Amino acid sequence: MTATAAGRPSGGARAAIPTVGRPRSAAMAAIAAGAIGDAVCRSAAATAAAGAIGLVVRPRSAAAAAIAAGALADAVLGDPRRGHPVAGFGRVAAALERRAHRDSVRAGAVYAALLAGVVTAAAAAAERALRARPRALAALRAACLWTALGGRSLGREAHAVAALVDRGEIPAARRRVRSLVGRDPEALDGAGLCRAVIESLAENTVDAVVAPLAYAALAGAPGALGHRAVNTLDAMVGHRSPRHARFGTAAARADDVLNWPPARLGAGLAVVLAPAVGGSPAGAARAWAHDAGAHPSPNAGVAEAAFAGALGVRLGGTLSYGGRVEHRPVLGDGRDPGPADVARAARLARLVAAAATLAAVAVAAGRPTLAVIR
Repeated sequence: MTATAAGRPSGGARAAIPTVGRPRSAAMAAIAAGAIGDAVCRSAAATAAAGAIGLVVRPRSAAAAAIAAGALADAVLGDPRRGHPVAGFGRVAAALERRAHRDSVRAGAVYAALLAGVVTAAAAAAERALRARPRALAALRAACLWTALGGRSLGREAHAVAALVDRGEIPAARRRVRSLVGRDPEALDGAGLCRAVIESLAENTVDAVVAPLAYAALAGAPGALGHRAVNTLDAMVGHRSPRHARFGTAAARADDVLNWPPARLGAGLAVVLAPAVGGSPAGAARAWAHDAGAHPSPNAGVAEAAFAGALGVRLGGTLSYGGRVEHRPVLGDGRDPGPADVARAARLARLVAAAATLAAVAVAAGRPTLAVIR
């Protein structure tokens, strides 16, 4: 995930957070306040957006309108620069990790289940409280989806790095790219920086756009926020650092499972939409089929390979995380990417997001929800 409000950087890079000396029950309350309370505060804006697209009170159409309103809010307004509930959740999760950490898979599973469970349960309780008020329920779902999405922030950061590379400001681009990736950027040249940005666009279009839309369509606010919680925990503790090699296993596996279907959906959309960015569906499909399986991530490899083939560029290769060198497979058989290719990748990401939004709206219109609101 990105280090913007879209999520945390790929590879688990994260800022140091002061220790929070408070009881665990208070920490749990803070999680609910960060993930749900802020979303409720956004409900007025979400209601206005939903009204603009004709929100009605019938359950199916209201669920569909909530998704459209949440997606519209992200596309138009993006994320707040400060006070994002995902960042608040991350601070609480980091504080709890310092207390709960053990070199144990079981301890990590309890940690991840507790945090993700509290967020999901709080969202379900909020939906249950509003079950007799369809408009308010739809506004809540729209606000929660808005909280979970990060497409606009992702694109903004990608364009910013590409502009710096285009102007030859490589040191500044290396500093800026840290908002998107967790790898060490100091040795990256212009092509390496563009490669990192395109890989982040591909992976995070799944994590921060396609997956939240899919789970919002299937399970309302609990689905959108529950996925965001798991994805954030994976970015924080799911990497293979010495501290989290065992403790982060459960978060990493849960994220793999949750993102498996959205990754294939996102890659499929990239294949279909390749001509819109001057690419070839056949090339995208070929890169996906030939190269994705060698990637260490079962989901990031699929998205990155499809984007590489669609754009006609070469991604992957050797990189470094925290001084640890990784030799990743090459994805695609095209040229090294440049700033213009970042712009094409950002456009492809927007098109995939738009298509995924339409699909989510259609699913929500066909089935009211799988969320527990009875």
